[in-house]
Amino acid sequence: MEKLGIILIGYGRMGHEVEKVAKKRGHQVLMTIDQENQNEMTPTNLQKADVAIEFSLPDAAYNNIMTCLQAGLPVVSGTTGWLDKMPQVEEYCHQHDQAFFHAANFNIGVNLFFKLNEYFARIMNNYSNYDIEVEETHHVHKVDAPSGTAKKLADILLQAIGRKKNWKKETAEKPEDLAVKSIREDEVPGIHRVMYHSDFDDIEIKHSAKSREGFALGAVMAGEFLQGKQGVFSMDDLLNL
Repeated sequence: MEKLGIILIGYGRMGHEVEKVAKKRGHQVLMTIDQENQNEMTPTNLQKADVAIEFSLPDAAYNNIMTCLQAGLPVVSGTTGWLDKMPQVEEYCHQHDQAFFHAANFNIGVNLFFKLNEYFARIMNNYSNYDIEVEETHHVHKVDAPSGTAKKLADILLQAIGRKKNWKKETAEKPEDLAVKSIREDEVPGIHRVMYHSDFDDIEIKHSAKSREGFALGAVMAGEFLQGKQGVFSMDDLLNL
């Protein structure tokens, strides 16, 4: 495996975890960028690295990503809450032969969980006596609610289940709404549940993360995967799903 020079953008809990995993895998963290040293994100510094791994804040992510891409540096991003600007990033990558990898969740088990829910939702489309809801639980420091993972789950369900048209935070106002509930509790790394309720029984599909290390490992693997590539990629590409 080629050893990489990595720039970490966003040096909070996930940034620290990515740093530990990257070093375990033999890579070198050349620089960490946070709010205090944003001015060090210069083309000269960025061009010393092989990849940037970005876990910043929603209002900063787009500018961070574009700054790296414009310097010719591939980017792996796990930040959510900015994806309305994803088309601009995709267009830039395709026009300038750059590489970008985004995931709402880098945990390998979560991405298998996505596929399981996609398959099961297609089956449940035929059983209208079941109502559906999504619930996510995260640590109290998490800024966005619902989580990016919960939003992706909601999108998967809406595509597969014809009787559901929109997702709503916390409460379904109409039968065609899908409720997505958020709980903020202690230091929980992440729990996601998809629940089907009927008058007779309940069906639940659940993923519970045990630590942040699984998320960090997926992000570092994405950085390894990007080397020598051009275009826009996701966990489906990394895992051949």
